[in-house]
Amino acid sequence: MRNRRERGFTLIELLIVVAIIAILAAIAIMAYLSSIDRARQRRTVADIRTIAVAWESRASEMQSYGIAGYEFPATAVSYEDLHVALSPTYSRVLPQHDGWGRPFQFAVGSGPKNYAIRSAGRDGIMDSTEIVAGEVDNPDCDIIYGNGSFITYPVAVKSE
Repeated sequence: MRNRRERGFTLIELLIVVAIIAILAAIAIMAYLSSIDRARQRRTVADIRTIAVAWESRASEMQSYGIAGYEFPATAVSYEDLHVALSPTYSRVLPQHDGWGRPFQFAVGSGPKNYAIRSAGRDGIMDSTEIVAGEVDNPDCDIIYGNGSFITYPVAVKSE
C-alpha cells in the first residue's frame, strides 16, 4: 500500500513554485528592459560624438560651422545638408537616427563655435522648457551636444 506522502506535490506547493518563478521572471524582464534603454542611450551618445567630430573637422578647415548659410535657432540644419557637407570626407557613415530610431536635430549659430545636435531621448518628446546643463535624473530627457561638449544627458550615460 502507498503512503499518503508519496502521491506527489500538493496544489499549494505548486502555486508557491509558480509564484517564485513569476517573481524571478518579472525581475529579469525589468533588468533586461532597463539595459536595453541604457544601450540605446549609449548608442545615441556615441552617434552624436561621431557627428560632432566630423562637423568640427569640417569647421576647422572651412572656418565655419555653417551649412548653406543657416542661422541658429531660426532655421535648423537638415540631415541631408549636413550629410552632403560631411560625407564621405569627414565621416564615412553619418548617423541619421538616434538609438530609438528618431531623427537627430541639428542647428548652427552665428558665433565662432556655435552648433548643436539633439536627440529627443527615450520619450521622443523634445523638451521646450529651459535646458538644464549636466546630468539629469530623468531618463526621458533630451540628449544635447553643443559647442564641443554634452550639455544635457541622462545619469545612466557618462560624458567623457
